[in-house]
This record gives sequence, C-alpha cells and structure tokens, in this order.
Amino acid sequence: MTRSVPARPARPRNLTRSGEPALVLAPARGPGCDGVPWLRSADWKPAQVLIWGAHGGAGTSTRAAWLHPACDMGAMRPGHYPRYPAWVANGRPVIVACGTTACASRAATAAVAAMTGAGAAVCVLAVVSDGWPEPAAAGARFRLLEPRLGAVIRVPFVPGLRLADDPAAVPLPRQGRRAVEQIRAAAGLSPVPPVPDLPQRS
Repeated sequence: MTRSVPARPARPRNLTRSGEPALVLAPARGPGCDGVPWLRSADWKPAQVLIWGAHGGAGTSTRAAWLHPACDMGAMRPGHYPRYPAWVANGRPVIVACGTTACASRAATAAVAAMTGAGAAVCVLAVVSDGWPEPAAAGARFRLLEPRLGAVIRVPFVPGLRLADDPAAVPLPRQGRRAVEQIRAAAGLSPVPPVPDLPQRS
C-alpha cells in the first residue's frame, strides 16, 4: 500500500520567490474608469514629467495642464501601491502636489517617503494654496521634507480656476506664473515665453 504524499501548496501568483509582492499590471479600463491612471501606459509613457497627488483633490490635473508635456497621475495612494510610482517614473522627474492643510502635509510626508524609499527622487513638492493661511503644523512638516526634495514650491490660490472648464486657458497672476516657472526649472522643463502681467483690480 502506497502512502499518498500531500501536494505542495502552490505559491500565490502575486508573490515572488522571496515572498515579496510581484509587479502586476491590471488591464486598462479606459479614461473614464476609476482605476489608477498610471495603469494606462499610453498616458504616461510619452510624458517628460509625472505629477502625482499626495492625496485626492491635490490639483494634479491643473498642474499637468500648466506643465505640458506632463502627465496627471492622480493620487499616489502609497499605502496601496508603495513602490509602483518609482517604477513608473523610471528616472523621470516627479512632482508631488498637495494642499496646505495639516492632513495634506501628512499625506505629502507619506508620499515622499514612499518615493524616496523606493529609490526615486521627487524634484518638486508643489504646495497648492486654498486661499487660507498655511497651518503651523503643515509648515513644519514641509520644512522637514525640504532636505529630501529638490524644492518645495508654494502655488498661490487662483480664483479664476473655480469658474474655468480648461485650467490651461486661465491667465495666471504674477505669483502664479513665477511658481510655474520655478516648478518647470526644478523639473528640467524648458521655460515658457513671458506674458504681460494681468491688470490690477482697482
């Protein structure tokens, strides 16, 4: 009588031999899907710079419109995809956008840690103002992040963006244009041609 030998349990397909998660790319579901944008490689492969949000609503689409040829990569969600942003960047400049709230600064800290921990560099942390003063806690976190970044650049609140369908068509005030120029320089993008200042309100 032969003894039956229990079959060796199969290694899960999403793990490597060392037991670490394997890189699995889900199929693209089209531009209207709710999946992460970087799964649609046709969007980000031709981009010269990638813009990730440290959290939802960080203004990545507006920054991408200002910084063409850039790709809006949506929110990073480092807790779900801790190493994929660095893999997708593959040496290209990465801009992380965040708001000015204390919660946003905490998310920015996690996003930068995920990128640098995976061996990638964040050339700019774009801190986008909501029109209110920056909380002290947020400012302190941004200062702690400065040594790990190429630059921390404050992007002013632009009221015209609230009414516009196309953020690229909104004329920027002087401070806004200066912020865009600083981001482009830090990311290695060519400068934009100068435009006249907006008239001041009386």
